[in-house]
Amino acid sequence: MLVWDNLNVHRSAAMQAFIDGTDWLTVVYLPSYAPDLNPVEGVWSVVKRGGYANQAFTGIDQMARVVGASLRRVQNLPHVLEGVLAHIGLALTEITDNTQ
Repeated sequence: MLVWDNLNVHRSAAMQAFIDGTDWLTVVYLPSYAPDLNPVEGVWSVVKRGGYANQAFTGIDQMARVVGASLRRVQNLPHVLEGVLAHIGLALTEITDNTQ
């Protein structure tokens, strides 16, 4: 399942054709202007508090390195990701493959 905001490229004809052509992908769209329901907004909030808020970068390469490092740190902190999901009323559950 993919949960997406209503960004216009997510709703494009090409994207819809791709989604319709798969039997494994379910897309759920969030309401417009609902960042409080979008877990990635919580992740960005945590990342920005990790030391680069209000920082002036010398270039795009430096910014990409700093943001990438911040995202990797968050990726390795499952309790932070679980907290972001809990804040919007979601939780991670284990998915088991019953097809075998």
